[in-house]
Amino acid sequence: MERLDESNRTEADGVQNTLAVFENISDFRVDICSTSVVNGLMTWILKRLKTKMSFDIVRLYCSELLAALLAFQNNRELLGEIDGVDTLLQQLALYKRHNPSSSEEIEYMENLFDCLCAALLYAPNKVKFLEGEGLQLMNLMLREKKMSRASALKVLNYATMDESGRENCDKFVEILGLRTLFPLFMKSPSQVNRVNLPPEKHEEHVCSIVCSLLKSCSGQQKQRVLSKFVENDHEKVERLMELHFAYMEKVQAYENTHQRRQQMADDDLEDEYLRKLDAGLFTLQLIDYIMAEVVVFGSVSIRDRVVKILNLKGESFDSFKKVLTDYAEVIGDNDKNTPEVMAELNHIRELLSKL
Repeated sequence: MERLDESNRTEADGVQNTLAVFENISDFRVDICSTSVVNGLMTWILKRLKTKMSFDIVRLYCSELLAALLAFQNNRELLGEIDGVDTLLQQLALYKRHNPSSSEEIEYMENLFDCLCAALLYAPNKVKFLEGEGLQLMNLMLREKKMSRASALKVLNYATMDESGRENCDKFVEILGLRTLFPLFMKSPSQVNRVNLPPEKHEEHVCSIVCSLLKSCSGQQKQRVLSKFVENDHEKVERLMELHFAYMEKVQAYENTHQRRQQMADDDLEDEYLRKLDAGLFTLQLIDYIMAEVVVFGSVSIRDRVVKILNLKGESFDSFKKVLTDYAEVIGDNDKNTPEVMAELNHIRELLSKL
């Protein structure tokens, strides 16, 4: 393909058809994704994306094929080595203040976001993302309220999660990202469209980011996050409690309509737990983890406000403790617990002891 001249219509068609063949083969021949990368396909794709040509169908094919390649860890590593993270950020920067002009271009933009999320699953690429000012770009996209907004929120979630996202968490607070994030925390989108995620996914991503900030931010930066829950007469505590009760209801509704036999095989139990996570338990765990953090390490007034709301509802901290205890048991059952997982497990136990 390097030898083909896209200014020639026939050769341009050849490029397009070749990419289509690669994409079709990759659907049922997984090994082709590794073989083709070794032969320079990813390098060619990134070079093609960087050309100053306007959007065309070849760009769409390139984005789809790159997303398929990045399903594999070795390709994520290669992407970082050949400055692919920076290339993705440069291409996405086009959409910080402008919307795509066609359905095909919307798909292209979303594919690039998916590529970036996949790339961030490889920890060293989070450093590349930080150095390429990816946080600043995502923060700007969140403020601008264009079509890129929803996907920028998802990318920010991937960039801040886990121990490898610690530097990104501190930097996000440093660049005043809390001013952008907490208005999104306070209000979920009322309608689903090309700008907004479904409310449940919006709440999941926002709560996951807040959770990551509380887990990973150091010293003063964590205090800045905690202080947000005191502002404006504890409005964010009120919102957190609102989300807690809403997701408790979702989980209870699922349990009531999906009662299972007492005896289930281990595989069935695992599948059931995954379905329960999808039904709202995952977001509930995030919400209750945030609540535990702000009650234990935040201002005394936060605990007072939470107790007041719980009393009005005839509830107690027991519901929070049960959710976190169950979560700790799940991650503690893993035979291959890493030092990172053990540190999280110990921290949850500390939170439970101080609630």
